[in-house]
Amino acid sequence: MEQLTPKESIKYMKKLGITTLTEKDENLNLALGGLDKGISPLEMAAAYSTIANDGVYIEPTFYTKAENSSGKTVVKSKQTKKKVMSEEVAFILQSILTEPVNGSNGTAKYCKISGIDVAAKTGTTNDEYDRWLCGFTPYYTAVTWFGFDLNETINFNGKNPSGQIWSSVMKTIHSGLSNKEFDIPKTGIETANICSKTGLLANDSCSSYYEYYIKGTAPTTYCTEHSKNSKQTTTSEEVPTTSTIPNTPTETTPVTEEHIENTTTQTSESSVQNIVSSSPIQNDITKENVSSNSTSIQNTSTETTNTTSEELSQDTDTSEEDFSSDDDTFEQ
Repeated sequence: MEQLTPKESIKYMKKLGITTLTEKDENLNLALGGLDKGISPLEMAAAYSTIANDGVYIEPTFYTKAENSSGKTVVKSKQTKKKVMSEEVAFILQSILTEPVNGSNGTAKYCKISGIDVAAKTGTTNDEYDRWLCGFTPYYTAVTWFGFDLNETINFNGKNPSGQIWSSVMKTIHSGLSNKEFDIPKTGIETANICSKTGLLANDSCSSYYEYYIKGTAPTTYCTEHSKNSKQTTTSEEVPTTSTIPNTPTETTPVTEEHIENTTTQTSESSVQNIVSSSPIQNDITKENVSSNSTSIQNTSTETTNTTSEELSQDTDTSEEDFSSDDDTFEQ
């Protein structure tokens, strides 16, 4: 961000639908989420959904149309839809964001779903005042915020409570859905075998891993810290079998691009309320009742004239006994 400048970064965030940034946010604290007014879970979900939607931002809506008693449509929603980033850039971000779930030191490993790719990012503010989990799969994007309306330390034992809510809600919503992975763009992406120590092209003596790059941006220099007996690289056609994101397209159900599902979950046992808020930073909670703003937005693909449906199922090490919930799902 220092290279890009915060001002330029704010311009980009606005393209992703963020409306609550101010002049006070034009500093490097922005890179870590140190914001003047913050961002609502709804806008955060829409922004992350843009990454899941291969770079296409679709404005959230809570309805598609309204009909009168005769079945005539009297009101129809109009959504803003725009290309914010290339499909290739979106895929690189999808790949990067799987590490908190799949990586050995990942902070969101409990969000892993068997047979379905999951990308996620945890967030924590100073003094444990706020807890976030922003995540998506090829099917849905969901964001959960956990905290108090007035800053107060969140006391919990073990896992990120926001992440546990995310995991529990998503598991319920997507139970029984078929396996699906993030699709690698047909062109524009290449892979390379990278030395894990130097970040340069690996040779036989390096401890290495495969990494995705936008075509033409992969390293061109081989590692010199280890003996170089032979050179190892892969081409864009040779996506390694060890990849956590294999390119295996899965058939989905057609859906209109306006189709968005917002899901809220309530549990009386833990006095936690999930509230979907359309206004920035509106936390309808009291000091006595911890609240979580949870927003779930269905990802829609715009690759062809048919917009595809995207779903999600959830594996989590949070058991039914650990976090029980009653789900009210509103299909828009």
